[in-house]
Amino acid sequence: MGGMNNLLLKKASAVAGSAVLLGVLAAAPSHAVVTSTTAACSISVGSISAAGDIANTTVTASSPITAKRAVGPHMFAPGLAKIASTWRSTVGVAGEDTTYGDVIVNGTLYAGFYGHDSTGKPTSGLKSNGVGYQGYKAIDTSFYGGRTVRGAQYRLRGDGVLYRTNPDTREVSRYTGYAAVKTMALISETATYDTFLATTNGGALYTIHIPANIKLAPVVKKVRTSTWQSFEFLVAEKCGTQSTLLTAIDKNTGSAYLYAVGHANGAATVIKGLGKVPGNFSDPVYYLHTGEGNPPLFGE
Repeated sequence: MGGMNNLLLKKASAVAGSAVLLGVLAAAPSHAVVTSTTAACSISVGSISAAGDIANTTVTASSPITAKRAVGPHMFAPGLAKIASTWRSTVGVAGEDTTYGDVIVNGTLYAGFYGHDSTGKPTSGLKSNGVGYQGYKAIDTSFYGGRTVRGAQYRLRGDGVLYRTNPDTREVSRYTGYAAVKTMALISETATYDTFLATTNGGALYTIHIPANIKLAPVVKKVRTSTWQSFEFLVAEKCGTQSTLLTAIDKNTGSAYLYAVGHANGAATVIKGLGKVPGNFSDPVYYLHTGEGNPPLFGE
């Protein structure tokens, strides 16, 4: 368990001692990152603007759909951030708050953080975790904290190779055959598997089920055959006990659409279009912003 706890803490603690900054620090906003299932589900859609600023848009599946955007610190040089993992927020015992995650900036993979120390002073930083990440399509980190504690780090390379790294052993699994994937979002993180929802360049929608057992191959199931090709980003959050609230973003038109996705089961998966999200969604990078203590995703 110690290794997986380190997975949660190492990004924030490691970069806290780093003075590496790619931009000028500004005050971070206050975020509501825990989804609500007692009324309408909501999702915090994180983004990085063309200027290098962090932003979060809270999208609520009410009728009508609502969206509230808050702008946070300036962390990156303009135009250099390419893709980001899920960013998770946590509050310490002394009142300090930290939001942390991974981001690829101009071919370098960084662990980053921003927040406030116990006195309320804004903090942020970045630490390099390696170079050579040009052309990657997606990165993310899963975490399951039940009786079995496990997680994995995923990297989808532009040529269709999907890497899965065990954060405890650093063992790397390599899966080929995903060159047609355009983007993907994590929808399940369990004791025995992780699942991504992925779109293809041709517009199909698939689930990619990746067993925790490295001896087992991923299982790919087609969910829909067409109409998903215009979306550059999928951002997914848990809704209820086993469903997903999905924001699909077409940054070329600045549009986002909200979907309620039932527990994934191939072509039998129920998907309900909830409508267009108000506001402009033309930032270069989008990702899930969630709470560290939120229940694990269970969309498949």
